[in-house]
Amino acid sequence: MTDDNSRLAVLIDADNTSAKLVQEMFEELAGYGTITVKRAYGDWTNPHLTGWRDVLLGNAISPQQQFAYTYGKNATDSALIIDAMDLLYSGNVDGFAIVSSDSDFTPLATRLRESGKRVIGVGRRKTPKAFVEACEKFVFLEVLAADDATDGQAPEPGKDDQLRPIQSVLTKALNKVDTDDDDWASLSALGNHLVRTDPSFDSRSYGFGKLGDLVKAQPYLETRARTGSGGGGQLWVRLKGKTTKKTAAKKTAKKAAKKAP
Repeated sequence: MTDDNSRLAVLIDADNTSAKLVQEMFEELAGYGTITVKRAYGDWTNPHLTGWRDVLLGNAISPQQQFAYTYGKNATDSALIIDAMDLLYSGNVDGFAIVSSDSDFTPLATRLRESGKRVIGVGRRKTPKAFVEACEKFVFLEVLAADDATDGQAPEPGKDDQLRPIQSVLTKALNKVDTDDDDWASLSALGNHLVRTDPSFDSRSYGFGKLGDLVKAQPYLETRARTGSGGGGQLWVRLKGKTTKKTAAKKTAKKAAKKAP
């Protein structure tokens, strides 16, 4: 998440996105900043976009008409990209939310991030990995649809083949993230590392509303809350049974002492 004062432009590829979860999407994106621009792009003369009418009005989304001038060419993508670049150079926004499952927006996301802007992607799980990886954070619409499920409810077997085993994900992350001498890592540091390595990582994909609830439920992890100096009142986590840095240092010192004349 980011500062609530950050200005966010939400650009929606309506030709490639369902209108059903727009309200949930805006609620999610509100956590990344103040939404100052809301635009949806499509050929509004096309009957398949009629479901967007009430959604546009109810959410104060500005519809951007784009006729399909040439068969087989997506003029909507071009219009969205041009507007994004105009907004970039205007300097009036701090970040972008690109709502689409289309890999054609990969170069746009890359260019915006090169310019120092945050890019949050929103799309379906079928979104090509290239676009997902080009974003700082990617939110799957399927996760928003299931967000009201009970915490701790694991995904149905075979429902999402893209999910990596959570033990492998968390173990690798904890072996990489900065820890103290006792190998405790702050939950915020762990969360930041997980999203940097996989922009689509979301604890809700594993049946938990929050990362803290997810790590607490894992039998191979131990957690504790720290308060006071340096603790910040947040949750800390580490792998069970792992030799800590402090213990390893003591063993090394003992070996060195034995070898000394």
